[in-house]
Amino acid sequence: MKIFHCPDCRANLFFGNLVCSCGLAVGHDPVAQRFVTDQPFCANRDRLGCNWICAPGRHFCESCRLTSVHPDLSVPGNGLLWARAEAAKRHVLAGLMRWGWFDPRDNGPRPEFHMLAEATAGGPVSVMMGHASGLVTINLAEADASERVRRREMLGEPYRTLIGHFRHEIAHFLFERLSDSDVFVTDFRALMGDETQDYAAALARHYDQGPPAEWQAAHVTPYAAAHPHEDWAESAAHAMHLTDIVDSFLAAGLSAAAAPAEGYDAFAETDPAHLLDAAIAIGVAMNHVNRAVGQPDLYPFVNSAGARKKLAFALYWLALPTAR
Repeated sequence: MKIFHCPDCRANLFFGNLVCSCGLAVGHDPVAQRFVTDQPFCANRDRLGCNWICAPGRHFCESCRLTSVHPDLSVPGNGLLWARAEAAKRHVLAGLMRWGWFDPRDNGPRPEFHMLAEATAGGPVSVMMGHASGLVTINLAEADASERVRRREMLGEPYRTLIGHFRHEIAHFLFERLSDSDVFVTDFRALMGDETQDYAAALARHYDQGPPAEWQAAHVTPYAAAHPHEDWAESAAHAMHLTDIVDSFLAAGLSAAAAPAEGYDAFAETDPAHLLDAAIAIGVAMNHVNRAVGQPDLYPFVNSAGARKKLAFALYWLALPTAR
């Protein structure tokens, strides 16, 4: 993620800012990748803290327009959880737009989001996080930090974050779009396996027996070993994580021996291996810094040669819109 500047005083602005330190109300333009003051703000600015602009004649920004169902707002706390989830969604969509997904050049379908809370006026309900035929369902319980940590520990998933959930589920959606390409399908099956195998049975086996002992030799996470669809979603989500790590590291003006030079655009990289080398080196360095203050590792994964092949495959196809 870049660090931006106020269009008036040129002070630094961060991605979620609504107002500059100089007092100017600003809106983020994700296509132009800058903050502006001369375009209409999203109608969800006051309700959800959305700082994106919207096209003239529209009420909602490109991110908020993708949410078709929101939680029961009569329940105290649901509005805050929804706002946190929408903020994470905007972050993920902004990165994908850097590659050309969902921006004005992209004429393909967009995902639809249902933002659902387990707490309703009628009592608690079960909400299953997932993707199905273009519909992404987000369980807003995970917008509560304590609940998310509880589930993270229970399931042994160190990257169980809202941004991680959005990247994983949107990756499932992108798989459907990319599957229009025979080349993608052929190469995917050669690398990750046959995605037509019984999905429900594969997940039942995973939760009953756990991942195979040798999962790390070919997968980025244990869950990626459950089924080829999950292998893709986890690999693509981690490809997004690693690209954002490099981009944010450089945007902050930091440098490291293995990091690219100033001016490097991680989202324009055409050599996945080069980006992965930089991202993993930065991740190791930042892990070292985090440990100095007793914080968890920034990137607590060791990517084997087999996992890196899948990360490189995901990076190639994620970045493909940029080259079209």
